[in-house]
Amino acid sequence: MTRGCKPKYVVRLTTEEREHLEGMIRTGRQAAYRLLKARILLKADVSSDGPGWEDARIAEALETSLSTVFRTRRQLVEEGLEATLARKVPASLSQPRIFDGQAEAKLIALACSEPPEEYTHWTLRLLEKRVVELGIVEQASDTTIQRTLKKNALKPHRNRYWVIPPKANAGFVAAMENVLDVYTRPHDQNRPLVCLDETSKQLTRETRTPIPMQPGREARHDYEYERAGVASLFMLFAPLEGWRHVEIRDRRTAIDYAHILRDLADLHFPYAEKIDLVQDNLNTHNPASLYEAFPPAQARRIAQRFEWHYTPKHGSWLNIAECELSVLARQCLARRIPDKTMLKAEVDAWTTNRNSQRAKTNWQFTTQDARTKLIRLYPQIE
Repeated sequence: MTRGCKPKYVVRLTTEEREHLEGMIRTGRQAAYRLLKARILLKADVSSDGPGWEDARIAEALETSLSTVFRTRRQLVEEGLEATLARKVPASLSQPRIFDGQAEAKLIALACSEPPEEYTHWTLRLLEKRVVELGIVEQASDTTIQRTLKKNALKPHRNRYWVIPPKANAGFVAAMENVLDVYTRPHDQNRPLVCLDETSKQLTRETRTPIPMQPGREARHDYEYERAGVASLFMLFAPLEGWRHVEIRDRRTAIDYAHILRDLADLHFPYAEKIDLVQDNLNTHNPASLYEAFPPAQARRIAQRFEWHYTPKHGSWLNIAECELSVLARQCLARRIPDKTMLKAEVDAWTTNRNSQRAKTNWQFTTQDARTKLIRLYPQIE
């Protein structure tokens, strides 16, 4: 509607209506949208008591839009004063929910169940089709299903591989409590705690020159690469000392493991009376490997330098060296490294930096915590 045109919807208030609107404004105990509509109607009133302003003047004076003024006029004429002052409920709120409590529970159970044989996981489209086939709802969109799953923190398209320990396993808890007891021992320079773990790194070369990062654009690497072999990494980590050493080798055989232990005992901690060694149950992680690499007398001497502690099977998370390997992977190894020479240089630089900071691990999980939080792992004695 243009300025100066006669309004299509004419506001003509009765005396009682004007008094009601003026009372609302005077007390001010109303919602802002109700007070705005009351002021619009009073300014637009063409009765003998009203000023009869045009829409443009009302909009300017009340700092609102012409469309708001026009809609308020029309609603008064078509629906009356009470309907005009009431907040209109959106259609989306007035309609019943597609998934009520019962239907939502059935959808959640379906999403948590095994998908059809030909699918690896439930998709939104597949769930949309299946809820109708099963009669859970008459119809549903993938958007509605996505909102329902999101509200219940369900992500059928994702899964996570995890080391799941066995239930009620005496061997597991015995090894776990042994390791946890070692972790609570006070720091003793003559008896250092050292955790050992292994991993591998795939060496890869770039086939095209990467594009470096620039303001507003991330670095770019071509998706193609050239394989250049695999290197094995042995992590030795003394969490109470803030010391770690990473040995890089071509393989991780019993002979390699034996030489790692010899260097640990004779080079890194030559004056220690005993070394508490925590490691996992890999088949090479035992004193027998020493006898494969050294003469019996030397193998026996090295073996006696250690007190051997093993994390339980399916319990590698109890090895603190695994935590340090995770830091190494994130901070240093998460990139393409073309050869073992560069790998050794980068890992040595990372190790030197971490050792200079004396970065330690503050292990908090205790035997008492295990007996409370992991009670399902303990055999139940009648």
